[in-house]
Amino acid sequence: MSLPHQIGALSGTSLTAETGGVSCEVPAKGSSATSAMWRTPMTNLKVSVQKTGNEIDRVSPSPSPPMSPMMGGGMRPDLSVACQALMEAQVEEVVEREYKVRNSSEKEKGVPVFVMMPLDSVKTDHTVNRKKAMNASLQALKSAGVEGIMMDVWWGLVERDAPGEYNWGGYAELMEMAKKHGLKVQAVMSFHQCGGNVGDSCTIPLPRWVVEEMEKDPDLAYTDQWGRRNFEYVSLGCDTLPVLKGRTPVQCYSDFMRGFRDRFENLLGDTIVEIQVGMGPAGELRYPSYPEKDGIWKFPGIGAFQCYDKYMIGSLQGAAEAFGKPEWGHTGPTDAGEYNNWPEDTNFFKKEGGGWDSQYGEFFLTWYSQMLLNHGERILQSSKAIFEDKGVKISVKIAGIHWHYGTRSHAPELTAGYYNTRNRDGYLPIAQMLARHGAVFNFTCVEMRDHEQPQDAQCAPEKLVRQVALATQEAQVPLAGENALPRYDDYAHEQILQASSLSINDQSGDREMSAFTYLRMNPDLFHPDNWRRFVAFVKKMKEGKDANKCREQVEREAEHFVHITQPLVQEAAVALMH
Repeated sequence: MSLPHQIGALSGTSLTAETGGVSCEVPAKGSSATSAMWRTPMTNLKVSVQKTGNEIDRVSPSPSPPMSPMMGGGMRPDLSVACQALMEAQVEEVVEREYKVRNSSEKEKGVPVFVMMPLDSVKTDHTVNRKKAMNASLQALKSAGVEGIMMDVWWGLVERDAPGEYNWGGYAELMEMAKKHGLKVQAVMSFHQCGGNVGDSCTIPLPRWVVEEMEKDPDLAYTDQWGRRNFEYVSLGCDTLPVLKGRTPVQCYSDFMRGFRDRFENLLGDTIVEIQVGMGPAGELRYPSYPEKDGIWKFPGIGAFQCYDKYMIGSLQGAAEAFGKPEWGHTGPTDAGEYNNWPEDTNFFKKEGGGWDSQYGEFFLTWYSQMLLNHGERILQSSKAIFEDKGVKISVKIAGIHWHYGTRSHAPELTAGYYNTRNRDGYLPIAQMLARHGAVFNFTCVEMRDHEQPQDAQCAPEKLVRQVALATQEAQVPLAGENALPRYDDYAHEQILQASSLSINDQSGDREMSAFTYLRMNPDLFHPDNWRRFVAFVKKMKEGKDANKCREQVEREAEHFVHITQPLVQEAAVALMH
């Protein structure tokens, strides 16, 4: 008598075992049809997220969530646990076997998919948040063929209390969980504050001792022309000055990365395969020109230049004197409008006779964008040396600023530090800088289509992604992608598939994105319909642009995997609801 039969007979229930899509049901003596395996979930697992204080992504429980095993039929609790363990073991065995078959012959084809973890995956007490849910979710992601996960390693948590004192608790446990499930990790060195940007669902400030220094010297914070300070990230104007308890900001970032390398040396190149180096707000190489916090900026405003702290002005003065125009060094543009203006509202950004297209405009925008490039160069030089020969990629994230892209001046890109106009390619210099250090160009808004965005604001995400693809192709630097906003529909998935193929011209050849990171792991992802679409999407991405299989065949295979992994997904969904 097999173990499923024995447990079923002892418990007085029928036990359904599903392996490889074959279902067999064993009726037990004197029993009706109480099942020890989760059945079809509720028709709608959509839940509401309530965020209060520092608690985030706390999901309200369903009125009557499906439970497994069911106790109403008289199953003994100890046997219910055995049944659950048995079923999980059987599902995991099938998933692993079929996963190996799927991936044995096509390791290098297609675009590997990573999934972003919740921003608060590690709590302020240095433990893993919602550990049971995290474990179930990682197992479900692995079952779907996901390559790995992306996680923020927050400077404000790890080095929170004192300079040079690192607490990697929580992250060590999370890394081991990923390793146990066979998932790779993209680790983000998050030197920015969490809170105040699109999608931020919690608040994690910079380390306390950094904030103290910024309060003593407010010019360590990015500053706009009205004197408003931004504490999301230390101003790049003081990158090389010992303003943080005797260390420069770049030294602080380097020491942090060195500490990470030493702590996780045994996982580098195996489990940890990529280090994404944060270089600004939201971890992106840019200025904080469009801060959402306190309603300062609203989409699709042009934003504002962030060059008014004394360190940035000091640099501007030096550049103006060297250029022979010392009068240009006292301030940034004074006619560039406010955060929520549109280009034609301002003298600086207007299409006809705008200051951006003048000699002064060219001088200022060259200096402003070069300061950003120099910032990236300094941190990349350090990170490359720290992780050299460790088997990891280094990547840098660039923001997908697609609004007012159809205008001549591209104002929102200019205020963010990307000197991209109708007459000038602002992304090629960034790509060339990354190429010099062998880094990956990571870009957002890959899921968006032009017509989905407000056309009166001349949004053009598809054209922007194409421009970036061409720039990275010319610079011969790998391009990776992310979706800017959560999307679970086939329409967005198809756009990602098309964009990730990088089929842009005759020179594209077999080039594809080096990876795609999906935003984000949450209860909505595990909703049955969303999960089915996601599994099919992952398979299509892994097949690559020259896949021999037809899309219908891929979708049939996805349906099969959704079927056999149903218990894992339901466990993840319910665990995330508590």
